[in-house]
Amino acid sequence: MAQTGSDTRFVGSIPELYDSLFVPLIFEPYARGMAQRVAGLAPQRVLETAAGTGVLTRAMLQVLPTEVVVIATDLNPPMLARAAQVGTCRPVQWQAADAMQLPFDDQSFDLVVCQFGVMFFPDKPHAFAEARRVLRPGGTLLFTAWDRIEDNEFTDTVTQALARMFPDDPPRFMARVPHGYFDRDQIARDLVAGGFDAVSQIETISLRSRAESAYVPAVAFCQGSPLRSEIEARTGGNVVDATAVCAEAISQQFGSGPVDGKIQAHVVSVTR
Repeated sequence: MAQTGSDTRFVGSIPELYDSLFVPLIFEPYARGMAQRVAGLAPQRVLETAAGTGVLTRAMLQVLPTEVVVIATDLNPPMLARAAQVGTCRPVQWQAADAMQLPFDDQSFDLVVCQFGVMFFPDKPHAFAEARRVLRPGGTLLFTAWDRIEDNEFTDTVTQALARMFPDDPPRFMARVPHGYFDRDQIARDLVAGGFDAVSQIETISLRSRAESAYVPAVAFCQGSPLRSEIEARTGGNVVDATAVCAEAISQQFGSGPVDGKIQAHVVSVTR
């Protein structure tokens, strides 16, 4: 599926809402496990791409020895600014960088890690080739990608609710980008095209997403992600109204009190 210019726009109030609502909703549950995987690899130099507001960065710094160098990068300076504002338990280097053209020397990292960023890369094999270039021999590329939207319940509910609200032109950002790169065979092919060996580990992991009310995920999706731009671009698109519609849909399916939904993603590991 082709991406649009708005698919990678994390600007305005989005970074703050993303970090305060989206991160605990769907990203923190995976960050803890990813950080443990990183620690198990015992790297000395770590490059994180598409770090966003730093949820995985913070988790890694809590479990890695203090001598391990971590450089956390993202294409969007506003996201890194939010990450720096939130802070970390020890110093880390935040750097604006494009995963499609990494500004680092060949063979300069033991590990390249990316949590839920590869789906945004316009040319996945090229991004994988860049990761391989900066990895030392024996180094590891470790990343996560969301599984299909039907296996991520809040996301699917929001997408269906917005399709009913805008039947002539439904906002499809969530299905098109975050959940548009779920095919395990395609991921394996892209890794090979990027120069990695055919053997890679792809593990599908289901977790739970929880919030104190249906309103929290509704705001997170409709106001704390590029989905907001798609809503606002529709005729009569009012993000407040869309949030209310999605909150009602989530409430109807998951209850009027605290809500709990399935999330599912692939964890991919491949060695240079």
